Amino acid sequence: MLKVKVRKKQGEFSINAGFTIEDSGVTALFGYSGAGKTSIVNMVAGLSAPDSGVIEMNGRKLFDSEQGINLPPEQRRVGYVFQDARLFPHLTVKGNLMFGMKLASKDSLYVDFDEVVDMLGIGPLLSRRPARLSGGEKQRVAIGRALLCSPSLLLMDEPLASLDENRKSEVLPFISRLSQGFSTPILYVSHIFSEIEKLADNLVLLENGGVAASGPFGALKNSRPLAEMRGGRECRGPLQSLNIKLAS
Repeated sequence: MLKVKVRKKQGEFSINAGFTIEDSGVTALFGYSGAGKTSIVNMVAGLSAPDSGVIEMNGRKLFDSEQGINLPPEQRRVGYVFQDARLFPHLTVKGNLMFGMKLASKDSLYVDFDEVVDMLGIGPLLSRRPARLSGGEKQRVAIGRALLCSPSLLLMDEPLASLDENRKSEVLPFISRLSQGFSTPILYVSHIFSEIEKLADNLVLLENGGVAASGPFGALKNSRPLAEMRGGRECRGPLQSLNIKLAS
């Protein structure tokens, strides 16, 4: 289980957010552009530090301002899939995937190479270099590389944002299959409701750097602001008040 309770000042914008995610399934971090979603996942990954707070994974402190704990990214056992694939251009697809396995500690290696390749449908691509891949293929390889480091948590920061609709339709089923085939919990960032609707088991709603509400997706999907976002419309403006219990 991931527990996050962080504060961070970024110019005129402040983050003050707290939530937990379960040991499996997909938790969507959802809100309008600029709500603080990427800033929060970067803090979880160790790419930036909160001003104060605690980030804990399965009882292990990744960050604790009072205790002076701030583990570097490579010690956090967190996989990260960015908006752009960020593959190594000089390596083949297989080389990129093997790099992910090298990052896994020997006592945590539990993801099988062939299983990941089969699940993501990238077997025919193993000998290619990134320059010869489509956008959707690159993202599938990036997902495979992140998973092969055997993370305790997989972060996905709008992994479909740079793709056209056809490529999004290509990649989305693989992400859904991934969440069902592996026990690794996924924190999935998006401002597109149609993605969340297809993937999320749980939902964390962000507004102005804070958590407006959180809970099972089924309990939140019929709330008025979310209903207005259905059909893939982007969440660009502040969320309306929710007629549900607010996250504590």
